[in-house]
Amino acid sequence: MGKLAHRLDRAWRLFATALSFAAFGVGGVLLGLWLSLLCLVAGRGQARQRLARRWVQRSFAAHLRLMQALGVMSCEFRGVERLQRDGLLVLANHPTLIDVVCLISRLPNADCVVKRAVARNVFMRGPVGAAGYVSNDHGAGLVEDCIAAIAAGSNLVIFPEGTRSVPGRALQLQRGAANIAVRGRLDITPVRIRCTPPTLSKGQKWYLVPDRKFHVVVEVGEDIPIAPFLLDEAAGKSEALAARRLTEHLTRYFQPSGDTASGST
Repeated sequence: MGKLAHRLDRAWRLFATALSFAAFGVGGVLLGLWLSLLCLVAGRGQARQRLARRWVQRSFAAHLRLMQALGVMSCEFRGVERLQRDGLLVLANHPTLIDVVCLISRLPNADCVVKRAVARNVFMRGPVGAAGYVSNDHGAGLVEDCIAAIAAGSNLVIFPEGTRSVPGRALQLQRGAANIAVRGRLDITPVRIRCTPPTLSKGQKWYLVPDRKFHVVVEVGEDIPIAPFLLDEAAGKSEALAARRLTEHLTRYFQPSGDTASGST
């Protein structure tokens, strides 16, 4: 690719990225209005939440198709048939801002732990409220809220890092996700996400587009059984120790291997 063609390609992807962000914001407002109308028909309870989450899934899938059609990115999914179950604790690494869109676009009845800022965001509060996502405002009760959501059949998505990772830095996982797994006696459905070249990572401005369109690989692994990590507890040791051992295991599992991905969907 010549220099002029490269500059034109990059200029287009910068424009297309801005368009994608704008579309996401406008789409969030419209989706919130649509879900408000649907909720009047569906009533309250789990039926309403499932309906709202289905529409969130559809809208995220549509947004992903838009970004691919605009040439901003490509995406590849592996093992997503493992997500076609209820009551999953889905843990994923978090290399880029688009992770949640990619993952939820393929995950039925997805639930999330959302921050107060997200729940109050003008573009997101409609869908968040209708879908009944778990709020992290509950403090000490958050673990119990998450366990209860999974017991009710929700597929709970958590990024154990707590925020997007920084390329080149070792992962630092918080123990909240491990505490949920240990205290709820829940097996883990792990999802490795890779983004090549890195973009939309923590601290990176949206307009700093990479030299080429980025490629995201979402790979759903075999379930990680929780039983082996509870052996310490059976020996009279604490849940905290089990959660620490599980966090160490997950850190090794999610640590980037340096592999590059190819292909698209």
